Amino acid sequence: MRKNWRNMMSVLLLSIMVLLAGCNFSGSSTKPADKEDGENNAKRKSENVLNLSLENDIPDLNQVKTTDGISFAILNNVMEGLYRLDQNNEPVPAIAESHKMSDDGLTYTFTLRDGVKWSNGEPVTANDFKYSWLRALHPDTAGSYATILSEYIKGAAAFAAGEADAESVAIEVKDDKTLVVELVQPTPFFLGLTAFVTYFPLNEKFVTEKGEGFGLTADAILANGPYVLTDYDQAKGVSLKKNPEYWDHKNVSIEQVNMKVIKEQSTALNLYEAGELDKVFLASSDVDTYKDNPEFDSETEFRTYFIQFNLGKEPFNNDNIRKALQLAYDPEVLTKNILNNGSEPAYSLVAPKMAGVDGKSFRELQKEVIKPDAKKAKELWDKGVKELGKTPAIELLTSDDSVSKDSATFLQSEYKKNLGIDITLVTQPYSGRLQTMRDNNYQMAINRWGADYNDPITYMDLWEKPSNPAFRGNYLNEKYDQLVASAKTEADVKKRMDSLLQAEKIILQDAAVGPLYYDGRSYLQKPYVKGLITHPYGASPDLKWATVQ
Repeated sequence: MRKNWRNMMSVLLLSIMVLLAGCNFSGSSTKPADKEDGENNAKRKSENVLNLSLENDIPDLNQVKTTDGISFAILNNVMEGLYRLDQNNEPVPAIAESHKMSDDGLTYTFTLRDGVKWSNGEPVTANDFKYSWLRALHPDTAGSYATILSEYIKGAAAFAAGEADAESVAIEVKDDKTLVVELVQPTPFFLGLTAFVTYFPLNEKFVTEKGEGFGLTADAILANGPYVLTDYDQAKGVSLKKNPEYWDHKNVSIEQVNMKVIKEQSTALNLYEAGELDKVFLASSDVDTYKDNPEFDSETEFRTYFIQFNLGKEPFNNDNIRKALQLAYDPEVLTKNILNNGSEPAYSLVAPKMAGVDGKSFRELQKEVIKPDAKKAKELWDKGVKELGKTPAIELLTSDDSVSKDSATFLQSEYKKNLGIDITLVTQPYSGRLQTMRDNNYQMAINRWGADYNDPITYMDLWEKPSNPAFRGNYLNEKYDQLVASAKTEADVKKRMDSLLQAEKIILQDAAVGPLYYDGRSYLQKPYVKGLITHPYGASPDLKWATVQ
């Protein structure tokens, strides 16, 4: 039925396009390219425009405040830090042309390139980085990502807590081109951190002029990256154009990029088939149809989807209720029968292939922690109900994109089958779901986390005394906090990793979260598009090296 509906939509879309735009329709991409396809491709190449989709609305383009992957994806292409992840996911010099590290690994001296500019022609200076980092730390302006600075830069934690002034933070501007940063402890992945959104610079004069409106409209964001923002509508998407002031603009090929919010995968696929999108992520029902198509491929990221239980709300302050809901579904059924997109079932938190020690990944060092068990889940549920004295009413909060809704429906069915309960689904736009969680107005929610850098602590420190406890389910465990804190200062890499392995076991055994899947996505991409990079951590896609060939 779904496929028939999609086909009818394709016909309708074709009719509208012929009447209004006179555009040619390429037909099903399961067929070999014909003359008409070639004409469309040639037209797109001559335009030098890339059309992509966003799976959800855009929550916040204020780089100090934002926390989500969609906003990161846009900011990473209009902004740039001292370093940038390259095509091989390694940090390489960007706004900084080089750095020097002290022998003890604590002090980094960055030298900025000559002639780096903001999109308004003003120079990018070392002070733009200091201003941005202090703004991201200041109690009055900081967001949830303040910890990605405060946990590594000397003096930053006290400043973020309001216990010290800005002068105590070890960020020194020697001159316009020289920035010196002192760290709390050696941090092997620090260069990778400088490529992350929260480490991007800000122009103080511009931010001050925009005031409360900073980051809310296209003209309220000043770019220093490969592209500038020309159109921005939170619900509809963005348009970007090549930034002529970017230091490496000669190596940026695409002149314009359109990123449109399309929540329904079937709609996006229709647009791809009509030649209106250059890449589309496939719904599970479409994977088998297109898997032999030469335009088909898949990609993975260090991103885990999970249920966030809110321990601050009844009945999730009951251990047995949480553990029952954690064990009452099998992620393999979800990934195989529902998603069918290259995702892997998750029985733990940290994504596969994330760095461990001694040449082994974190997952190789620690096998999966959770084992689904419907029988045990029912026993735990009955025990929890007895302790509560009643059968609780339960709501599951989810975003309104196709994948999230399918996952929620799967859980609703599994809980009915294995526990004999009916749960209510609450569906909201992506940004609304995030805000509802921040406001502590939920019981359980489908959430996700994509790694900011290649180290498992990017997962573990989420629940270690978070800046917004409600968003992390009001989880509190002193032993967990101690393990994560020790991992941040431990010089012995094996002892450090052991602390993180223990921490992951604790949070899962406490049933603070219920693992769902490690994200993988199947997609179609037009053959003339090359160099569109997906980083497994940080922000994606990266448009800098994309070309229409």
